[in-house]
Amino acid sequence: MPRLSEVIAALETLWPAERAESWDAVGTVAGDPDQQVTRVLFAVDPVQEIVDEAVKLGADLLVTHHPLYLRGTTTVAATHFKGRVVHTLIKNDIALHVAHTNADAADPGVSDALAAALDLRVTGPLVPDPTDPEGRRGLGRLCALDHPVTVREFAARAADRLPATAQGIRVAGDPEALVRTVAVSGGSGDSLFDHVRAAGVDAFLTADLRHHPAAEFLADRAHSPLALLDAAHWATEWPWCELAASQLDEISDRHGWDLRVHVSKTVTDPWTAHAASTTSDPLGAPN
Repeated sequence: MPRLSEVIAALETLWPAERAESWDAVGTVAGDPDQQVTRVLFAVDPVQEIVDEAVKLGADLLVTHHPLYLRGTTTVAATHFKGRVVHTLIKNDIALHVAHTNADAADPGVSDALAAALDLRVTGPLVPDPTDPEGRRGLGRLCALDHPVTVREFAARAADRLPATAQGIRVAGDPEALVRTVAVSGGSGDSLFDHVRAAGVDAFLTADLRHHPAAEFLADRAHSPLALLDAAHWATEWPWCELAASQLDEISDRHGWDLRVHVSKTVTDPWTAHAASTTSDPLGAPN
């Protein structure tokens, strides 16, 4: 069985830490480099519920997309929920490794997995990584559909293909407009509006769209009447867990490690219920 240091070295080839954004906190949070790894669990969030799942599973390594400590801390006391996570990990000899924006920009990365879940054909990155001579890495993805669908139909596809959440899929734009090209970005995406506008796509699917950026973007769309589709943050990033698990499975087979790799299906989206407003249009109802 491989040591943790060997598995982490393999994961770093997929998502090098130096490709993370400067503000990010990626890499190994806890774990002994010499400990053996036999079972790995992938999840979006390093919360207590997921760590308890890792304990029950008998995992030696938990890999999450979101960092445990995105900002600095002066304590890991168990009086705080993050401290309890650290205590649980260490007491049960479970390592924690984070791949966040370095996984967003990877090839394949978070948005590739999102596009695949929606049955979209990726044509390139939305924001290309200038250090990639092949032009495949970067934030978000530009995609094409095999045949045009309406915004309403595309929203229904997203609601059906992505993990179910209380939010479902919110839509801004003409529900009957045709969609041939799409930009997607797993996680919060309204910082990419300028790139979406420049790409000239018919729709943009992402998460965490805020009122003012979305309203201003739509007000300035006279030259490009594109639709916005807002999904739950967790739902847009969970498909990456399955992609990442398959990548580690392939590495394990290549090295003869015989790792047992799992993906958590626990929903850690913080929103737990949705009460739809009274409306004659069912498009905004929860999935």
